[in-house]
Amino acid sequence: RLAAAYGAGQFGQVEELRYTFNVQLPDRTISRAWSWEPKKDRVTFRGTADQGGTVTYDRASLASASEQVKKVDPQFVNDNYWLIFPLRLSWDEAAFVTAYQAPAKLPIGTGEARRLVVKYPDNEGYTPGDVYELFVDKSYRIVQWIYRKGGDRTPTRVTTWEDYRKAGPLTLSLDHKSADGKFRVWFTD
Repeated sequence: RLAAAYGAGQFGQVEELRYTFNVQLPDRTISRAWSWEPKKDRVTFRGTADQGGTVTYDRASLASASEQVKKVDPQFVNDNYWLIFPLRLSWDEAAFVTAYQAPAKLPIGTGEARRLVVKYPDNEGYTPGDVYELFVDKSYRIVQWIYRKGGDRTPTRVTTWEDYRKAGPLTLSLDHKSADGKFRVWFTD
């Protein structure tokens, strides 16, 4: 139901997904522009000269990819998960999901939502063992999440999921903010 609320059933209509991932950290702001053709699993990173310029690659060829591609792909995966996590979750067969029926208190502000806990295997991916606590509303949209890098007990990031908009057949949250305003991820373009 979570993936369906974001357009998973219509994802086959998506020829290309273009976006700019922006992250505000306490000491700087970073932007990365992406184009992803999911049917070909082809990625284009349009970076500044300092970021290595433009790089295009097929994700199926990562084992034999250049060092530049091996540096860029973890950034693509990170940024893509922030944008379409509910879809990625439905595709990630190794993810273990526990759903709790009782409402849970939201980590930011007041209110309650249904809680889902997602745990990734300790031996897979760029950040093995990651855990996500998703707080989901009645329309099966994420309203907030807690990210625990490597399954750490202390949260790495706690953010909102807001500014929902339609992008072709998909419904996406384009803004994620921490409670103190020192961290923010948002999408443009």
